[in-house]
Amino acid sequence: MLNRRSLRIKVMQSLFALQQCKEATYELCIEQISDAFLPDLNSMEVQDKALLGQQKKHAIKAFEKAFAAGETSVDEEDPKIKKAVNSAFQYYKTQVKKDTDFFRKNLVSEVERIYDHYIATLTLVTVFADLAEADKKASHKNFLNNSWIKALRTSEQLKKESLRLGKPWQNKADQVRQWFKDVVRQDNEYLANLDRKNPSADDQKKLVNHLFKKVIFGKTIINDFFEEDVLRWAEDQDIVKALVEKTIKSYDPETSKELTLHTLSLNWEEDKDFIEVLYDSGIEVSAKYKDLIANNTRNWEVDRLPLTDRIILEMAIAELISFPNIPVKVTINEYIELAKNYSTPKSRQFVNGILDVMAKELVDSGAIRKSGRGLIDNK
Repeated sequence: MLNRRSLRIKVMQSLFALQQCKEATYELCIEQISDAFLPDLNSMEVQDKALLGQQKKHAIKAFEKAFAAGETSVDEEDPKIKKAVNSAFQYYKTQVKKDTDFFRKNLVSEVERIYDHYIATLTLVTVFADLAEADKKASHKNFLNNSWIKALRTSEQLKKESLRLGKPWQNKADQVRQWFKDVVRQDNEYLANLDRKNPSADDQKKLVNHLFKKVIFGKTIINDFFEEDVLRWAEDQDIVKALVEKTIKSYDPETSKELTLHTLSLNWEEDKDFIEVLYDSGIEVSAKYKDLIANNTRNWEVDRLPLTDRIILEMAIAELISFPNIPVKVTINEYIELAKNYSTPKSRQFVNGILDVMAKELVDSGAIRKSGRGLIDNK
């Protein structure tokens, strides 16, 4: 099931991708300005290449200086330079807005797709059961009579969700058939189960858990497929795995009439609001609190910080300011963990020290407004 740490990771990845797009767009702006001063080969007039070269250098410097100062236009005497630079600024603004909106929308849909991966994973086992039933070379009686397998195959809710996804394995029938033959049919635990006489409920449950943990999520070509097909599978897999485990654990063949599918989030609207506000706030913080980060990074220029560290610091500030009900200590600890898992070896200690100091400054300045006992203390 989703937790706030998983959501923070998703936002961090989106902000990271957005920043990379911004940097690429900046370089395109430089190229666009350079192209504006190329000799016009179709012109009947003689082209002054030396003058064009000087204008290009001046225009690029003007753009770089204005951009660094946070300006969005220039007022140059030379109309050609002014037009080229301001055209680049307009392009940058338009493209960044487009990318910002795209990653914001994609952030939500990417989280929602985790549930689709959960449904696809459960459905895969039912397809394996269909293949086992059609196999005339061996008896798969114990597998087909497994209470959990039967519950998955007869679940109307799972069938409905599978249809919503367009039957995820329907167009991959040959591939799934090969998986069943080369992975499932060769698995020692699966083969041992086929030979058991009257497998107990514990034996049946153990087999199903094994199929998911070791056959689908393990080091097999099936998991390789998910890694190649799902962009964020490295992070999403743990959430999908937890949902599957909860599904298997909550089903009792003696008391349950039907297997229950679990939701991705207990309150998706609240979680959705969290990631959208954190994403938007993270973007705004980049400019507003750049000096605060710079003043506390031991003479490092903000732009020279590892990109991941910079985004983590900006997200932490955004969360400290934008979410009055999350304790300061919780926020700091969460972003220290992000630095530990996603940045350089020294980043955890670095981020820890910087956030402690910045949190105090933000509290003292009134930027952080927390209401409730224990929300401010970050010691």
